[in-house]
Amino acid sequence: MEKNTRKNYKQEVRIVEIGAKIPPQATDLECAVLGAIMLERDAFDKAVEIVKAESFYTDAHKKIFQAMVSLSVKNNPIDIMTVAQELISKNELESIGGAIYLTQLTNSVVSSANIEAHCRKVAEKFIQRELIRISSTIIGDAYENETDVFDLLDTTDGQITELISSNVKKNYIPIEDGVMQSIERIIRLKAIDSHMTGIPSNFTNIDKVTHGWQDTDLIILAARPAVGKTAFALNLARSAGGHFAEQHKEDLRNNKNAKVKSVGFFSLEMSTGQLVNRMIAAETEIFLDKISNGRISDDEEKILRKKSIDVLGKLPIYIDDTAGLNIMELRAKCRRLKSKHNVGMIIVDYLQLMSGSERNSNREQEISKISRDLKGLAKELRIPIIALSQLSRDVEKRKGEIKMPQLSDLRESGAIEQDADMVIFLYRPEYYDLNNDEMGESTKGETHVRIAKHRNGSLDTIKLRADLSIQKFYDLDGNGYVSNTFTGSSKWKPISTAITEDNELF
Repeated sequence: MEKNTRKNYKQEVRIVEIGAKIPPQATDLECAVLGAIMLERDAFDKAVEIVKAESFYTDAHKKIFQAMVSLSVKNNPIDIMTVAQELISKNELESIGGAIYLTQLTNSVVSSANIEAHCRKVAEKFIQRELIRISSTIIGDAYENETDVFDLLDTTDGQITELISSNVKKNYIPIEDGVMQSIERIIRLKAIDSHMTGIPSNFTNIDKVTHGWQDTDLIILAARPAVGKTAFALNLARSAGGHFAEQHKEDLRNNKNAKVKSVGFFSLEMSTGQLVNRMIAAETEIFLDKISNGRISDDEEKILRKKSIDVLGKLPIYIDDTAGLNIMELRAKCRRLKSKHNVGMIIVDYLQLMSGSERNSNREQEISKISRDLKGLAKELRIPIIALSQLSRDVEKRKGEIKMPQLSDLRESGAIEQDADMVIFLYRPEYYDLNNDEMGESTKGETHVRIAKHRNGSLDTIKLRADLSIQKFYDLDGNGYVSNTFTGSSKWKPISTAITEDNELF
């Protein structure tokens, strides 16, 4: 027996010497982990937070750890005797090397002092093996002529994401630390002496209710077609861009290397040119149809050049008009925007035009997956994401004159309502030919912004005035967004130029 063992060992050494590749592994540490668990009562609770049965390289170690999991589920103690009995009940004791092997495992360690470090190394080796497996499959599939490359990208993204989410776990923090962090934030906000804690919309009454768009929030902005949700979203993008530009000036006083935040606008419906024309109309207050067909006066041309280039063109706003964008591509683009341009807010126009990364699922399941992924992306990047959404035709079917949208009107609503931190509806009476209110006053341009869900605040309906001929919204007192002029970093290009450099930005 000893001669055979020595012979096998020499063969293993020879294999390594000739450069053969073997899967990443740490079997000695696996032995230490299993032995420590059978020696000390609390060791399993530490280990199970880091590794699982599949993390172990050898089949014997996988079976032993799974037996320990079974014992834990049944609230039984975990030691050499109970593990042996559990393996006997599964007819697996002999296949792992018998009771002698369990004894060897316990003899290989003295205590569980370093079990967490050992478990992390075992987990790292498992992740390496999985990356090799996934990569090998991808290489093989990529060589096949029949392979749909976009299906392969979707599959790859899903496998990598699953590997990350199942192995890279966020640890809990003591409530004491959480309390201290909250107190520091509250004191910081008190010093600012402002009710604004997020990115302002620059609509007075909306900001009073929302306190600005908050980091990690998913905000759904929904309306029927032609109510003005894209125009409203562009107004929000303009306000956020102006806010980031002004904020950058303040940051530069404290840190000359401060990086300006930016706004990412993903349009699945309109082209970049159409969106920029709308923003120019709102900025210059020149009719959109005149801008679209070029029939402007000389004076209007001067205004257009000055405000478009000197103001709008210097704002940190990036537009992507890729049609048929799926959630996987959106995630990749947003992550790149975050790393390259420090994106501080994302707007998606609109949700129902996106496709999911999973094939062969019904549309409601697909939209549900997209909304969950958008919420996850907002948390990952720690920014607010505003996603526009269509409403179903149920609004039109309601009898009477009350057509104010409700949460149930969200098209393919499945998980949208559940995932969203805030749901906002736009409603215009004149859209339904309601041209006068109960007092006989004209409703022309009147727009109701109904906050129907607000996870961290109150609900309200705010009235704005819309002039869609110039694609601009105002507070009822006549104030539009603040026209901040950005004169900071000269590296910013006009959005009408920068947004066309797809290879540069995305």
